[in-house]
Amino acid sequence: MCRMPRFASTKAFAAARPSSPGRRINTRADCKHLNSRPNCRSTPTPAQQSPRMHAKSSRQTGSLSLLALSACLSGGSGFAFADTDLFFSELPTVASISRLPQRQADAPASVTVIDRAMIRASGARSLSDVFRLVPGFQTHAASDASARVNYHGVADNDHSPRAQVLVDGRSLHSPLFRSGVNWSLIPVALEDIDRIEVVRGSNTTSYGTNAFLGVINIVTIDPALAHGASLSVSRGNQGVRDDTLRGAVSLSEETRVRITFQQQRDDGLEERADGNRFSNWKDRNRSKLLDLRLQHQLDFSNTLEMGLGRVESLRLTGRRDPGTGVPEGLDPLRNLEESSTWLQLRWLQARSDSSDLSLRYTYSDDRANARFDAPAIPPALEALIGKPYSPIDTNGDRGTRHEIELTHTALLGSQFRTSSGASWRRDTLYSDTTLRDRSPAHRSVSRLFLNTEWRPTNWLTGNAGASVEHDSLAGRHFAPRASAAFHILPEHTVRLGYSRAWRTPSILEYRGRSLITPKLAYSVGNRDLPAERLDSWELGYLGHWPEARTSLDVRVFSERLRNRLQDLIKSSETFGFLPFPAANDTPYTVEPIQNLHTRGYELQWKWQPLDGTRLSIAHANIRVSVRDTARGRSLQLDPAGNYQSGYERYRELAERSAPRRSTSVLLTQALPAGADLSVAWYRVGDIKWTRGTFAPGYERFDLRVAHPLRVGSQRGEIAYTAQSLKGAHFEQREQRVVDRRHWVTLRLDF
Repeated sequence: MCRMPRFASTKAFAAARPSSPGRRINTRADCKHLNSRPNCRSTPTPAQQSPRMHAKSSRQTGSLSLLALSACLSGGSGFAFADTDLFFSELPTVASISRLPQRQADAPASVTVIDRAMIRASGARSLSDVFRLVPGFQTHAASDASARVNYHGVADNDHSPRAQVLVDGRSLHSPLFRSGVNWSLIPVALEDIDRIEVVRGSNTTSYGTNAFLGVINIVTIDPALAHGASLSVSRGNQGVRDDTLRGAVSLSEETRVRITFQQQRDDGLEERADGNRFSNWKDRNRSKLLDLRLQHQLDFSNTLEMGLGRVESLRLTGRRDPGTGVPEGLDPLRNLEESSTWLQLRWLQARSDSSDLSLRYTYSDDRANARFDAPAIPPALEALIGKPYSPIDTNGDRGTRHEIELTHTALLGSQFRTSSGASWRRDTLYSDTTLRDRSPAHRSVSRLFLNTEWRPTNWLTGNAGASVEHDSLAGRHFAPRASAAFHILPEHTVRLGYSRAWRTPSILEYRGRSLITPKLAYSVGNRDLPAERLDSWELGYLGHWPEARTSLDVRVFSERLRNRLQDLIKSSETFGFLPFPAANDTPYTVEPIQNLHTRGYELQWKWQPLDGTRLSIAHANIRVSVRDTARGRSLQLDPAGNYQSGYERYRELAERSAPRRSTSVLLTQALPAGADLSVAWYRVGDIKWTRGTFAPGYERFDLRVAHPLRVGSQRGEIAYTAQSLKGAHFEQREQRVVDRRHWVTLRLDF
């Protein structure tokens, strides 16, 4: 039996499941190893409970209760196809939208749930690859730039600032990375992920400004469910060398610890010369991760959790002249060293039969270093514009975050459940280059939020929520949300919803000051920036056919983004050979130049025709239209600025930052002797990630074959994974060749 925190009621979880008469929750196998499926007791559904028990359990005691139980239900990393009918016989329960565990049919937005089996079947080596399976998401392979994950496009910098990414409740957004996520510093190994809930739609109401377009909620394996140790080694072409060591130990009956060490390395992508003798870039990637999580049961009602760790990344960045191969003076080839260190403490209390409380504190420290010495300039030019600052580090230096959050969930009568809370965070950014003479810069953000679920009858579920956020740089913003789910049949739901979201600019966009010399600026912040605003309408359908073991989720959306922010130059002047403005009033800055209207549909279909066969299909069709704001129209009329000269590029970036059509298919098949096979196919339309890049549409095939190992009491697995079987293609830009990569992985469980 899997061990649960004592306050986590299995009755509460059962109440969130579909109330088909006689349905029970069953899982099999054991918890002997980290990679085996844990086992939970069968739990009666609401239809099997007494009326009193059902009313009492319907309160859904807190998200941790759900997550711990879902760890049991979603299973381990090994394929156990005899048990996967659980995934298809009942729709999953989700907790990432309103912070209340809800049936997927009751949730106020569309959710894609990716379990451990699906992650392994995808053959993904990095977390960013997993989101190729989610409709409406875009990603590209890492090169000299970090991989990026976007939803519905809206791409404009090296990171992902518009989709909130959480690991066990901790946001990965950092002031160092322009309030975005650095996908080179993901603080969790794929093997430690229990499930991922991807909210497709804005959720500022629950998670704040970075949940502008969606939420990625990563839930790791509960230490109470992990046992033994596991060692895996991967070796392949393109320099792939990955090693992972995972272990779990019981310090006492009340205390469990899980720890993971992982290192990965590869030689990067192939360079394309683009018609010249040399390509103008090179890359290689190295990373190390240490992740520790501890859980201590204080008593029947109180639990303490602690997580801490560090991840380091090293990659080659910079440019060289494509004709001569000589490094460029203002962006030479050099190592970019990045790291993230974090600590999280969380206290959870079951205060009564109808109320749970969670208090969380998080600290993170992110650093980057890619310093280089400024090139020498002629004395006459130096006398005119001043001596260049040196060294230069546009990637550094350091960003820190302190965050405190209090969350309360409660049952209010027989029809209402609420999730409410308050949070405060303090961001600090240090940089001698991008905050010249202004470092450090600080930011404080406080917020209040409330979500309510109302179930007046069996055929209707209403959700409403609101948040108020006060930002020391951006001011105050109010974010409401409302939806109604009509259960037209027991297994078929139609949902209509509206939400408003805000995305506040980063510290650098407000306060930045990057000077090349005392008289020459490269970029400056804009203190008068408004927040981006998103008004979203969606119509959803969720259909479930238990007898056929299939489900269909369709989302039709209309999203209007106002004041989309973009980097631009107000003057095209340059001085000599320097690609920088010649005066302090003409640097790069950020302006609200566009309004976007994004509309389309997404669908995901899952089917298990046989016990050993699983099929998952995702498809998105997206159209983006753009028009200038009043500020954009004024800048477009300025013949000296680059918005007029590069107007078509700015417009194309808006309209083509999401492919018109994208499709993914994942097929997994059980084979004799416990082996399994999975094949993934992706088709992605044309896409632009930046103004100066273009990636034509491509198809990609990935494959994974695994066979279990058993020698006496020793267990393990050997697997072969191949990516891009169809051959070379481009994902970010035409100079970055994504070619066939394959490797063999040996895993031993102790």
